[in-house]
Amino acid sequence: MYPLLRRVRSWHGIRSLAGQMFVLQVVVILVLVATAIAALLLQSRTDAEREARNRSLAVAASVASTPTVRQALTSANPTAVLQPQAEETRQRSHVDFIVVMSPAGIRYTHPNPAQIGRHYIGSIAAAQGGGIVTETTTGTLGPSVRTVVPVTDSEGKVIGLVSAGITIHQVSLAAERQVPLVLAATGLVLTAATGGTALIGRRLSRQTRGLGPAQMTRMYEHHDAVLHSVREGVLIVDPQGRLLLANDEARRLLGLAGNVDGRTLTDLGLNPRAEELFLSGRATTDEVIEVGDRLLAVSQRPMGQSPRPGGWVATLRDTTELSALMGRVEAVQDRLKLLYDAGIRIGTTLDVTRTAEELTEFAVPRFADYVTVDLADAVLRGEEPNPLCAAELRRVALQGIRQGVPLYPLGALIHFDPTTPQASGYGSGKMVLEADLPAFSGWQAQEPDRARRLVAHGVHSMIVAPLRARGVILGVATFWRSREPTPFTPEDLSLAEELVARAAVSIDNARRFTREHAMAVTLQRSLLPHALPEQSAVDVAHRYLPAEAGLGGVGGDWFDVIPLPGARVAIVVGDVVGHGLHAAATMGQLRTAVHNFSTLDLPPDELLWHLDELVTRIDQDRDGDGGTPLLTGATCLYAIYDPVSRQCSMARAGHLEPIIVHPDGHAHLPGVPAGPPLGLGGLPYEKTEVLLPEGSSIVLYTDGLVEDRQHDIDEGIERLRRAVAPRGRTPDQMCQEAMDALLPGAPRDDVALIVARTRLLDDKHTASWDVPSDPSAVADVRAAAARHLQDWGMEEETFILELILSELVTNAIRHANAPIGVRLIRDRSLICEVSDGSSMSPHLRRATTMDEGGRGLFLVAQFADRWGTRYTPGGKVIWTEQHLATEP
Repeated sequence: MYPLLRRVRSWHGIRSLAGQMFVLQVVVILVLVATAIAALLLQSRTDAEREARNRSLAVAASVASTPTVRQALTSANPTAVLQPQAEETRQRSHVDFIVVMSPAGIRYTHPNPAQIGRHYIGSIAAAQGGGIVTETTTGTLGPSVRTVVPVTDSEGKVIGLVSAGITIHQVSLAAERQVPLVLAATGLVLTAATGGTALIGRRLSRQTRGLGPAQMTRMYEHHDAVLHSVREGVLIVDPQGRLLLANDEARRLLGLAGNVDGRTLTDLGLNPRAEELFLSGRATTDEVIEVGDRLLAVSQRPMGQSPRPGGWVATLRDTTELSALMGRVEAVQDRLKLLYDAGIRIGTTLDVTRTAEELTEFAVPRFADYVTVDLADAVLRGEEPNPLCAAELRRVALQGIRQGVPLYPLGALIHFDPTTPQASGYGSGKMVLEADLPAFSGWQAQEPDRARRLVAHGVHSMIVAPLRARGVILGVATFWRSREPTPFTPEDLSLAEELVARAAVSIDNARRFTREHAMAVTLQRSLLPHALPEQSAVDVAHRYLPAEAGLGGVGGDWFDVIPLPGARVAIVVGDVVGHGLHAAATMGQLRTAVHNFSTLDLPPDELLWHLDELVTRIDQDRDGDGGTPLLTGATCLYAIYDPVSRQCSMARAGHLEPIIVHPDGHAHLPGVPAGPPLGLGGLPYEKTEVLLPEGSSIVLYTDGLVEDRQHDIDEGIERLRRAVAPRGRTPDQMCQEAMDALLPGAPRDDVALIVARTRLLDDKHTASWDVPSDPSAVADVRAAAARHLQDWGMEEETFILELILSELVTNAIRHANAPIGVRLIRDRSLICEVSDGSSMSPHLRRATTMDEGGRGLFLVAQFADRWGTRYTPGGKVIWTEQHLATEP
């Protein structure tokens, strides 16, 4: 220390003014320290008691206002609850004791548990009446202050008392502990003053560089002329980040106060970007930074070369016009980005409601605080709204930054008043801006009470944008602002218009898809059987699932059950390549063709051959039209079951083989030969005939049920076979079990499944005779048939049946070959079949008055409800049907 003082005395500056200032600073500091210590000791004595009163009152009042204290005072054992809490509070609040007592003064808590249950020592009368008692007493620990505060219930009744006490000595210790701190601070201040004086002298000598007064004057005159007359800001910063110099232009550009030289850059309140650049000291040229509403171009260079003291110098140029231009560019970029993001996030599905929800989810909170979308009901159905209708819209989407705002709820049908912005926008197709909702300029005419509550929730601005697409107004979107203090502006109208325009196109696309999908579904449902026909040959259950929604939900899979003459039934299943409207229309063509061919009563193989020829001719007609899909590639399986003979004949055109399930649960593939898909031609179709026990099940299906990308199709067929094999289940249960086992989720392809359980028409329902080729046998056949009808209780049908048998059997004897047979079948109608060995088909003709014959088939056609001919390998069968009044 002594060498430092000797060096200080050798400096001329310190001997004069600096030395005097140093001595004066030391004296002033010593006087101030002594005065502060004396004042602290005196003041601590007078303030200790007041502080003790305030602290004891605060602690007692805090404990008395605690809800747990009120609850504990009304409990059976207050001490068990209050003692731990009182001790914890006493330790945290640094008081000497906290006593909770009854209104009579019996202690529930005390730092010394032995004092619990005894009467409180002190004055509590005022507290028992609802007041506060504060008193100073002298005890074993010295003077102390205690305060008693009442504890009241919700009705103001005193249910207990709380007392808190603290010694005055404990409070005064805090002030006494500050004395060493003051002494230490005195030493630090003296040391800092001595060091600071020395540093000032050295820095002054180094910065003047030995210049004389005249030279210093000229230098500062030149310095001021250069720095403060140029229109470019100049900053000089030292290596420690302090501002050494800032000319007038720099102060103006940075918004600095008048005297900032020598202050640290971090204390100047600069823009964070500017502060980071100036403190970094890195060399840069024309780096653009934003400061307030100005855009500054900054160039900065270091000053590290000797004999300079180090640091760096920065120059600033005002580029405010460029800033405005850049602001407009950024606004346009933000707007373009917003619209680009809207194009990505809005319209991801072809669902009208979901598209409206995507608009609201995207716009909140990017553009508005609340967004609602109201559409015409016709749009939700896929139709175009009627422009002549009033603005009666349904709320389909609602999104906001918080709940509870009194807007119309989702699903509400709103009839907007003609004076409201929504009705105006919907009717005119123009944007409507309500910048000041609290002004109630007419927008509240819909529901004034709801409008006032809406404004009370902070909603202050609104934009109504009609959803227009392809010249049609679908509804309106309303944007509300509440959290953002600034209202919507006319500039926001164009952004809202573009945002809603994109959403409107997506909503219209979804509406069109909804309409087309509804049309396709309607077409498909009209082409598929609405209800299976009544017949006695089989019990039928079926399932049909269209492809997943992404493919339109419409496909070309189909099935049918067709009653045939002789109580037989045809079961058909088919699959058309592709999905959508064309596949459904193609399916309708094939189903109609199969129905028409089935009236010819052809065997399955011949029917498929005719169907293949038809598909080939249709596709040849379509070859010139590239936009129409071909039928080639469609598959079909056709099966005929006869409940009398239990014979089932089947043929397939490129379709998967059916599964036969016997009554005992044995399931197998019948081995139906595979024919080519329809339209390929070239190969004949083969049929398979199977004799089925009564109660057997025929399972027909399409490939969508058994195909899976993860498994081979044979494995899928095996899984289906196992699913339908268990015995004792109804056809409907078999269908459901198969769907559950093979389709746990939505199918990727159309699925058709039909299960037909066979029935048997036994001897109680049938009768047959062999007829010799003798005209006299006709009477015997009529008599035998009449007896059977009498046994069946069908006497009313006897006359017509005898007439039909007479004509058909007589014609067979006269014009056909043996063997001749007659069979009666009692089903939902009375069926009469006359078979012979000739393949010549009879023809119905109208006989003239002079003809002796030719009236037989005419009479049959007149008296029978239906009649026809089918061919067999040995000849033909002529059949008739007579409807019965009641089913057998």
